[in-house]
Amino acid sequence: MLAGLLSGATTLGVGALLATLVTRSADPVYGVGQEFIARTPEWLKEWAIRQFGQSDKAVLLGSLYATLVILFAVIGLVALRWLRVGLGLVVLLGLAAVGASVHRPDATSLSWMPSAVGTLAGAAALVLLIRALTGRAPAARGPLSRRSVLFGAVAGAAAVTAGGGVLVNRSKSVAASRADIVLPKPVSAAPSLPPGLDSIDGITPYVTSAKDFYRVDTALSVPQVDISSWTLRIHGMVDREVTVTFDDLLKEDLVERWMTMTCVSNEVGGNLVGNARWLGVPLTTLLDRAGIKADADMLFSTSVDGFTISTPVADATDGRDSMIAVAMNGEPLTDVHGFPARMIVPGLYGFVSACKWITDIEVTRFDAKTAYWTDRGWAQKAPIKTATRIDVPASFAKVASGQTVPIAGVAWAQTRGISKVEVSLDNGDWAEATLVPSVNANTWVQWTYAYDNAEKGSHTVRVRSTDGAGQVQTEDVVQPIPDGSSGQPSKFFTVV
Repeated sequence: MLAGLLSGATTLGVGALLATLVTRSADPVYGVGQEFIARTPEWLKEWAIRQFGQSDKAVLLGSLYATLVILFAVIGLVALRWLRVGLGLVVLLGLAAVGASVHRPDATSLSWMPSAVGTLAGAAALVLLIRALTGRAPAARGPLSRRSVLFGAVAGAAAVTAGGGVLVNRSKSVAASRADIVLPKPVSAAPSLPPGLDSIDGITPYVTSAKDFYRVDTALSVPQVDISSWTLRIHGMVDREVTVTFDDLLKEDLVERWMTMTCVSNEVGGNLVGNARWLGVPLTTLLDRAGIKADADMLFSTSVDGFTISTPVADATDGRDSMIAVAMNGEPLTDVHGFPARMIVPGLYGFVSACKWITDIEVTRFDAKTAYWTDRGWAQKAPIKTATRIDVPASFAKVASGQTVPIAGVAWAQTRGISKVEVSLDNGDWAEATLVPSVNANTWVQWTYAYDNAEKGSHTVRVRSTDGAGQVQTEDVVQPIPDGSSGQPSKFFTVV
């Protein structure tokens, strides 16, 4: 069993180290993991997001490593009796990793190499270790036998290669590049925040920090983009092709806007939503420079890792604050949020508007191309639905009787705004909550309600919002896929 585990460690260690010379998706584990994500049924992806939230990728990686430990342990036991069968199993795993790596959209001509060489190294280690276990061991010299020295050497080599891969990947981190960036002042700054925000303990802060901002994407390994070679290309149904570098973006007339973003996977009352101050180039500045053909109706955006998004041209160019963002809350984008640049189109769910690590925009038509999630049955056009969340009181909270119980949360309907939030206690009449002034219709609003002289017993609070167009949030419950959840959130609490 130990021979199999050390063979596996050698395979993965050598593969990880060589992948640093090619591309991260050529790493055997990450290549297989990304292929698993691409082929996972939609119901399973949604289940993973509901169960594990933004930890879904960590759970997947942990599961992959646990599976590999079991597989290589079995291979070691098999090889101890049938060496050729064990070697065959190692080769099969290697071929699966090679196939996954070369199938990636960002694959290069050398993407096969890390998995192939790692497999050969692992197979060689397995042969040496099994022969040491089954052959006549040479006489011991000193306190250690040659068998012990061999096992130690293989373990050390696996550790060195794996550690080397980690160190090289860290050296390629975008942290140093971000630290050197000097953001220019915007020609149009975001307005100051109004007074009265964040006044209730436990309410969602109006501004979401980068570390707390939700992350939902298909990237098992966060892309580390070299800004010195990064470009954004706009082409397709345009009068002229446009290509800009990161330095070009910083030289444009940048604007700063408050915008709330929402993931289509957000459940009713969920937390896959955040609000931040974004700095970037208006998307129309670049699209007007390219000159969009009259019959084009879709922007087909591509990330550096090959992920694709389709966005309606009409929504991206109708005057809303669509942009190619380079900064978030006064700092350059972090790697997990799209460094060096990402697209944002307010009022649309992220899967049709928020391409992170963007590198290409093809102006085309919906009847000519389909993007990643559209191919999987999700909506082509997905405007954000009116939604509300209850932050206070917490679910199943116990509060003291005879006093005012604060009820509070956030509501959003990007581009339309929120005109009213109403609260119903124990299925009673709807009562209007107080809206805290917000910056604009593209952001969420905080709302508060005072439950005076709370009576003892169990209570249910339900809320609904009315958007700026007068549409009341529906009580009909709809699951997130294919175009966003709907329903009125509720919470239970007890007055004691």
